[in-house]
Amino acid sequence: MIVTTVIVYVKKENIQDFITATIANHEASIKEPGNLRFDFLQCADDPSRFLLYEAYESEEAAKAHKNTPHYILWKDTVANWMAKPREGIKHNVIRPTERNLW
Repeated sequence: MIVTTVIVYVKKENIQDFITATIANHEASIKEPGNLRFDFLQCADDPSRFLLYEAYESEEAAKAHKNTPHYILWKDTVANWMAKPREGIKHNVIRPTERNLW
Protein backbone atom coordinates (compact mmCIF):
# COMPACT_ATOMS: atom_id res chain seq x y z
CA MET A 1 0.00 0.00 0.00
CA ILE A 2 1.09 3.53 -0.71
CA VAL A 3 -0.32 6.71 0.80
CA THR A 4 0.28 10.20 -0.49
CA THR A 5 -0.74 13.30 1.38
CA VAL A 6 -1.10 16.43 -0.71
CA ILE A 7 -1.22 19.87 0.89
CA VAL A 8 -2.81 22.58 -1.21
CA TYR A 9 -3.05 26.29 -0.41
CA VAL A 10 -5.80 27.96 -2.42
CA LYS A 11 -6.30 31.65 -3.14
CA LYS A 12 -9.20 32.90 -1.02
CA GLU A 13 -11.27 33.96 -4.01
CA ASN A 14 -11.06 30.44 -5.46
CA ILE A 15 -11.87 28.35 -2.40
CA GLN A 16 -15.42 27.40 -3.39
CA ASP A 17 -14.44 26.62 -6.99
CA PHE A 18 -11.57 24.48 -5.69
CA ILE A 19 -13.93 22.57 -3.40
CA THR A 20 -16.35 21.91 -6.26
CA ALA A 21 -13.59 20.71 -8.62
CA THR A 22 -11.95 18.55 -5.97
CA ILE A 23 -15.21 16.89 -4.98
CA ALA A 24 -15.64 15.84 -8.62
CA ASN A 25 -12.07 14.47 -8.64
CA HIS A 26 -12.72 12.66 -5.35
CA GLU A 27 -15.92 11.03 -6.62
CA ALA A 28 -14.12 9.63 -9.68
CA SER A 29 -10.94 8.70 -7.79
CA ILE A 30 -12.70 6.48 -5.25
CA LYS A 31 -13.97 4.35 -8.16
CA GLU A 32 -10.47 3.66 -9.53
CA PRO A 33 -9.09 0.12 -9.40
CA GLY A 34 -6.62 -0.08 -6.54
CA ASN A 35 -7.96 2.94 -4.67
CA LEU A 36 -8.40 2.31 -0.94
CA ARG A 37 -9.13 5.86 0.26
CA PHE A 38 -9.30 9.33 -1.16
CA ASP A 39 -10.11 11.84 1.56
CA PHE A 40 -10.56 15.56 0.95
CA LEU A 41 -10.09 17.74 4.04
CA GLN A 42 -10.17 21.48 4.73
CA CYS A 43 -8.13 22.93 7.59
CA ALA A 44 -10.34 24.14 10.43
CA ASP A 45 -7.99 27.03 11.27
CA ASP A 46 -7.17 28.09 7.72
CA PRO A 47 -9.98 27.59 5.17
CA SER A 48 -7.56 28.16 2.28
CA ARG A 49 -5.50 25.09 3.25
CA PHE A 50 -6.57 21.63 2.10
CA LEU A 51 -5.28 18.10 2.52
CA LEU A 52 -5.82 15.21 0.15
CA TYR A 53 -5.17 11.76 1.64
CA GLU A 54 -4.78 9.23 -1.16
CA ALA A 55 -4.28 5.51 -0.43
CA TYR A 56 -3.67 2.98 -3.19
CA GLU A 57 -2.97 -0.75 -3.16
CA SER A 58 0.27 -0.33 -5.07
CA GLU A 59 2.66 2.17 -6.57
CA GLU A 60 1.30 1.19 -10.00
CA ALA A 61 -2.27 2.05 -8.97
CA ALA A 62 -1.10 5.38 -7.55
CA LYS A 63 0.75 6.18 -10.79
CA ALA A 64 -2.28 5.15 -12.87
CA HIS A 65 -4.35 7.73 -10.97
CA LYS A 66 -2.23 10.51 -12.46
CA ASN A 67 -3.14 9.37 -15.98
CA THR A 68 -6.91 9.37 -15.48
CA PRO A 69 -9.02 11.95 -17.32
CA HIS A 70 -10.56 13.20 -14.05
CA TYR A 71 -7.17 13.81 -12.43
CA ILE A 72 -5.81 15.58 -15.52
CA LEU A 73 -8.94 17.76 -15.66
CA TRP A 74 -8.66 18.55 -11.93
CA LYS A 75 -4.94 19.38 -12.17
CA ASP A 76 -5.47 21.72 -15.12
CA THR A 77 -8.60 23.31 -13.64
CA VAL A 78 -7.17 24.14 -10.21
CA ALA A 79 -3.63 25.10 -11.24
CA ASN A 80 -4.23 28.87 -11.27
CA TRP A 81 -6.26 28.76 -8.04
CA MET A 82 -3.31 27.65 -5.92
CA ALA A 83 -1.56 30.22 -3.78
CA LYS A 84 1.61 28.15 -4.09
CA PRO A 85 2.53 24.80 -5.68
CA ARG A 86 0.91 21.79 -4.04
CA GLU A 87 3.12 19.53 -1.95
CA GLY A 88 2.74 15.76 -2.25
CA ILE A 89 4.44 13.50 0.27
CA LYS A 90 4.54 9.71 -0.19
CA HIS A 91 4.24 7.45 2.84
CA ASN A 92 4.75 3.74 3.38
CA VAL A 93 1.94 2.10 5.32
CA ILE A 94 2.92 0.28 8.48
CA ARG A 95 -0.57 -0.45 9.85
CA PRO A 96 -3.23 -1.42 9.01
CA THR A 97 -2.04 -3.84 6.36
CA GLU A 98 -5.32 -5.68 5.86
CA ARG A 99 -7.39 -4.29 3.00
CA ASN A 100 -10.67 -4.79 4.88
CA LEU A 101 -9.49 -2.31 7.53
CA TRP A 102 -9.20 0.48 4.99
